Amino acid sequence: MSAVNTPLRRAKPPAAERTGPTYTISELAQEFALTTRAIRFYEDEGLISPRRRGLARVYGERERTRIKLILRGKRLGLALAEIRELFDIYAATGNERPQLIKFLQMLADRRAMLHQQREDIDAVLAEIVVLERDCRRRLKQESAAPGAPAAAGGNGGAGPGRPS
Repeated sequence: MSAVNTPLRRAKPPAAERTGPTYTISELAQEFALTTRAIRFYEDEGLISPRRRGLARVYGERERTRIKLILRGKRLGLALAEIRELFDIYAATGNERPQLIKFLQMLADRRAMLHQQREDIDAVLAEIVVLERDCRRRLKQESAAPGAPAAAGGNGGAGPGRPS
């Protein structure tokens, strides 16, 4: 009986497919809580490049690792273009040193931006405290004034930023 007709024997897969585990787009989408559309978008952006088996995409460990790195980069606030740049540096040099140096610079830039945002948020929060205090003081003065209406809304349309 020939190997072709034997139901339990399958032809060996090509060497590229034997190098490690493979995943379907649905498996990766489920593992990383992504949509299959998001994974295809990363492919369209050149961030991952699955092999093809007919019309089906076959993802290897390289694509799985890249998706993990893409998500980490996004969580850190990196743009997809920055993530692609890191991938391209490694692809061009085959050495992670230039990639790590660039990544350190990106992290320093991101940290500086976040510190600036924190300062801006702190300033806005402090301004909110001042405005709240002023609004409460004005409401208290209004309710203490003789003949002031007891119900809210008796300020004649004056509000924060409008003279009363």
